[in-house]
Amino acid sequence: MRRIDNLNLWGRLLLAVPAGALATLSFAPYQFWYLAPLSLIVFFTLLQNQRPKTAFWTGLAWGLGLFGSGVWWVHVSIADFGGMPIAAGLFLMALLIGYLALFPALFGALFARLGHGRPFHQLMLIGPVLWLLLDWLRGWLFTGFPWLWLGYGQIHGPFASFAPILGVEGLTLALVLSCGALVAAGYYRNWKPLMLPALIFFLAYQAKGIEWVQPDPYKPVKVALVQGNIPQAMKWRPDQQWPTLMKYLDLTRENWDADVIIWPEAAIPALEQQVGTFLSRLDEAARMNQSAVITGVLDKTEQGEFFNNILTLGVNRDGEYHYDTVSRYSKHHLLPFGEFVPFGDILRPIAPFFNLPMSSFSRGDFIQPNLEANGYALAPALCYEIAFSEQVRQNVGMGTDMLLTLSNDAWFGRSIGPHQHMEIAQMRALETGKPLLRATNTGVTAVVDHHGQIIAELPQFETGVLRATVTPTKGLTPYVSLGSWPLYLYMLWAVTLSWLLVKRRRGDFRDTNPQEGVH
Repeated sequence: MRRIDNLNLWGRLLLAVPAGALATLSFAPYQFWYLAPLSLIVFFTLLQNQRPKTAFWTGLAWGLGLFGSGVWWVHVSIADFGGMPIAAGLFLMALLIGYLALFPALFGALFARLGHGRPFHQLMLIGPVLWLLLDWLRGWLFTGFPWLWLGYGQIHGPFASFAPILGVEGLTLALVLSCGALVAAGYYRNWKPLMLPALIFFLAYQAKGIEWVQPDPYKPVKVALVQGNIPQAMKWRPDQQWPTLMKYLDLTRENWDADVIIWPEAAIPALEQQVGTFLSRLDEAARMNQSAVITGVLDKTEQGEFFNNILTLGVNRDGEYHYDTVSRYSKHHLLPFGEFVPFGDILRPIAPFFNLPMSSFSRGDFIQPNLEANGYALAPALCYEIAFSEQVRQNVGMGTDMLLTLSNDAWFGRSIGPHQHMEIAQMRALETGKPLLRATNTGVTAVVDHHGQIIAELPQFETGVLRATVTPTKGLTPYVSLGSWPLYLYMLWAVTLSWLLVKRRRGDFRDTNPQEGVH
């Protein structure tokens, strides 16, 4: 491994870019989970014994490889629906990828600066702490973009059993710790660090056999998830409004025997107040059939605020549908540029992309009551916000039966984006120990069990209804109960231990250099 020390900066960059791209293959739809550890091992090896400046550029190259290959699909919505010239669209994508790559670049610089000359502190104490902190920062800054957190690619790997205990960040921590220890052992030819990944694998194996929640066999629910497959270019055309409503209604009529019928995000291509009569009749039909219909619909209040909502019609705690009394879930975590435009006064005049329809939404509350449908309590998340684990966690309680997420990934065509989105939703089910229902316009529409595994799904870009019988669960996982506090405590322990070791080393050095400090 030490031969890598002879590489110049350009040689490191040429290795770092494909190493970063390799990590993309650990996520859906590829799911080669073992490639993420390989990517990290190469990255950590390239950072050894480097100055902060060199480490910064190495981290930037690794990040460009990861995000350039992993989030390129955002360009599909810009190119197909943004109304921008190709050059301008590519420039925006370059800005996004460059921004995301700054986080591994910053990791590299801090990794080299704080751990210089202390490889074991660097790889097994400071490094994992830095990685978690920068992941959290990326998931918060400018409303957050927690896409491609490395833990998501481990949902089918040996560390998956940590998710109900520590969340997706716990999988990331296990991965970074294990790879750091392997590099420490190989690069410095000291085999003691191998005890750490051995311990992590042992704990993961032991946790795999623990059932944190209990399925409730007395509450099976028959669900029908409707995938309308409405082309995005046609969805909001006025002449397509009634054909779209009839399509969803026809698919629903064939499935009135289901306990809960679910339509996708904004399945109704109109504002709620514009289709009040339609909703009242749908509500009445659902009640006559002892069923409930959940649908996404947009709303505009008297104050002129737009909301992206979910409604429950039919059998539910609110009684008959009335606009003024029905319960709604309003999306909290809005998609930048899709549902709100940062610095809108500056950007909107630049290009049509910043004036997409309905791109000025207001936020719902961070914590909202579960939706109730036919006696079942569902914790909802709309589209992009399923990627925010803390928001989903705080909306799950003892009475929650299932998770619900509605989406419309037609914006991203046949790219890898919708598959990554589905994988993120699976992680939420695994973390919370709750089965998950995911209804989308064009796919991936699926039912996920409380172990995070897909038990039924529809093919993408086909009109259809997914039928399944789902067993809700009782109880809460440690992650739902404790959140990230165990990780905070680990980070405090790691920083404290590193500080003590550095202090002791400096003390030992001064003892062997009695003239040091004399002026």
